[in-house]
Amino acid sequence: MSGSMQDPVQDYIASPEQLKRMYRKVLVVVSISQIFGGAGLAAGITVGALLAQEMLGTDAFAGVPAALFTLGSAGAALIVGRLSQRYGRRTGLSAGFIVGGLGSIGVVFAAVFHSVFLLFASLLVYGAGTATNLQARYAGTDLASQKQRATAVSITMVMTTFGAVAGPNLVGIMGEIARSIGIPALAGPFVLSAAAYILAGIVLFMLLRPDPLDMAKRIASYNKENNQHMGPDLINSHSDKKGLAVGATVMVLTQLVMVAIMTMTPVHMKNHGHGLSEVGMVIGFHIGAMYLPSLITGVLVDKIGRTAMSIASGIILLLAGLVAASAPDDSVFLLIIALSLLGLGWNFGLISGTAQVVDSTGPATRAKTQGTLDVFIALAGASGGALSGMVAANSSFAILSIGGGLLSLLLIPVVIWSRRS
Repeated sequence: MSGSMQDPVQDYIASPEQLKRMYRKVLVVVSISQIFGGAGLAAGITVGALLAQEMLGTDAFAGVPAALFTLGSAGAALIVGRLSQRYGRRTGLSAGFIVGGLGSIGVVFAAVFHSVFLLFASLLVYGAGTATNLQARYAGTDLASQKQRATAVSITMVMTTFGAVAGPNLVGIMGEIARSIGIPALAGPFVLSAAAYILAGIVLFMLLRPDPLDMAKRIASYNKENNQHMGPDLINSHSDKKGLAVGATVMVLTQLVMVAIMTMTPVHMKNHGHGLSEVGMVIGFHIGAMYLPSLITGVLVDKIGRTAMSIASGIILLLAGLVAASAPDDSVFLLIIALSLLGLGWNFGLISGTAQVVDSTGPATRAKTQGTLDVFIALAGASGGALSGMVAANSSFAILSIGGGLLSLLLIPVVIWSRRS
């Protein structure tokens, strides 16, 4: 039995080319799932705040949907991480996407029956898709060497762009389709989310074989048992707590700032007379900037380092807040610039932070640790979403944007401290 279990591992260790082919296959499969996952994520976040505003009749709680689905993603991140650690990436990720699709269906029914309770409950479940979409980036790194990790993250993220940009720009069309079959227009994008998330889950379940995390664990175990270091330099046997803390801090702060400003932008635009198509265009540019630069970002993180790119993230997020705060109410162009910078700053922070986390974990605990850290990222998003509506309602969108930009500057002393330590 043990010989049959080790033979495939020995084959991969003995043949770097075979392992490279498997690594590339994993990236292709995860990338395909990310196209669908990006569409599911983007369509929902574009209209979540507007749907709550319409159903509740007030702006003060417009940030609640973002808070709920990011809170739901916190619980889902923990579960997906543990499922992945025990049963492999294939099981954890496919289950997370399918549950997210069921949550999207629940949101549609909530809008049809005008049930706020069902809306909030479904948004929590919808968060599973958000968490899984984010955790899928780790799957590409399981068989990557240290010099490939940020690039591997970036490849899967850049593929998310295709769905993420299409999602918001289909908001108007999906609204018309929904209205034509008797469903409220703002629920239309969640029909798209449901289909996209479920398709992402099916792709992973059918095609992610052999499982990359399982293979990484078996290679590490084989090398340890045989006192060897064969195969690529892709296996860490240690856990670096300082590296984990810094990577987590970078990702948490960028998520908090990004979600806070992004959540209130559609509400701010609608309150100043902009239509759903204009809102979808601004959010489309924002989400494009979150993912499209990833291929270049990953190379930069691998070449010039995690620290430099984390500092760049804080500076770009500050610029995003300043541009959003100073943009005239009727200027869609400046809001596009601001939200694009917001997405780019998030992109730099997420990829550099993720690479730091992967560098600091071994396969024996990797998925579980990553899932736990993504809980904190999700909670940061939930806090940003919940507080953003209250801040904007009691002050202004400009104050919210400036505050978020200034908060992002905390990234700089954190990463400098880590280098000095």
